[in-house]
Amino acid sequence: MSLDQYGRRIDYLRISLTDQCNLRCLYCMPEDMSFQPASHLMQDDEILRLARIFAGLGFTKIRLTGGEPTVRGNIVEIVRALAGLPGVREVAMTTNGVLLQQLARPLADAGLKRLNISLDTTDPRKFRHLSRWGNVNDVMAGIRAAEKAGFPIKLNAVVVRGVNEREDVVDLARLTIDHAWQVRFIEMMPLGRIADFQLNHIVSENELRATIEAALGPMEAQNGGRLDGEARVFRLPDARGTVGFISSVTNPFCAACNRARLTADGKLRLCLLRDKELDLLNLLRGGAGDEELTALIEKSIWYKPWGHGLAEQSYPTHRVMSEIGG
Repeated sequence: MSLDQYGRRIDYLRISLTDQCNLRCLYCMPEDMSFQPASHLMQDDEILRLARIFAGLGFTKIRLTGGEPTVRGNIVEIVRALAGLPGVREVAMTTNGVLLQQLARPLADAGLKRLNISLDTTDPRKFRHLSRWGNVNDVMAGIRAAEKAGFPIKLNAVVVRGVNEREDVVDLARLTIDHAWQVRFIEMMPLGRIADFQLNHIVSENELRATIEAALGPMEAQNGGRLDGEARVFRLPDARGTVGFISSVTNPFCAACNRARLTADGKLRLCLLRDKELDLLNLLRGGAGDEELTALIEKSIWYKPWGHGLAEQSYPTHRVMSEIGG
């Protein structure tokens, strides 16, 4: 079991498989984003070796992220290998959904248990604006394929003031009335070169709840008000699904954080919104053995920060979201 100095059990590893993406969402990266050479990123055997070490430290859940994880050519084989690691109870993935029409069934067969799919609007014009390149019909087809493959559906919507904070939020919340899905609204977080844009376009949980309830009726808190992962969850009247709010800036959940992050270039990051990292890939390629890596990971986890420093206006500057993995 891996504990930090505050007594939190850290057992959830998010692994970024690539910094590349087939979209260019304006809240995630600049349109002219440049990506690292493949040789600078973790190779398959390096991902599996590090994941095995984390599993040995008591990590039971792995979530694959990016960039966009499905653009990695051998994603199905990676999922199958990770799902087979002793101690790993669940492998999940966060994806933009564009390639799920082809991949949902193979991923399910390989052992993937959960999918979180990004959908910021159902409006084709706004979707194109937010993603810069994307077609919302591709994502909707991916959602249908994922549901057919047996995945429970969680949809992630990043809300951007001036773009999708009104009618789009209501339309997305309305999906939960007829579908047993969880639609989760995520506050933008200030990261790297686009931090100013993100800070200036945040929409708070309270504002979003008021918008949804004015249009669709009062929502009832679920789980006794406790977090479902990182989301505070509510249900609309007579709805099959639920509405969640992930409010890292205005209503943080740091006290319950159980995560570590492994970036695509092999850096261990203990807080999404703190720049401090441990370069595991460089150590691994430099000849470090499993015992040395295990000891360094344990030490880093012990010193995992209590929370982010946004209240003190301390913002991470080294990476944008796609370079971390979310």
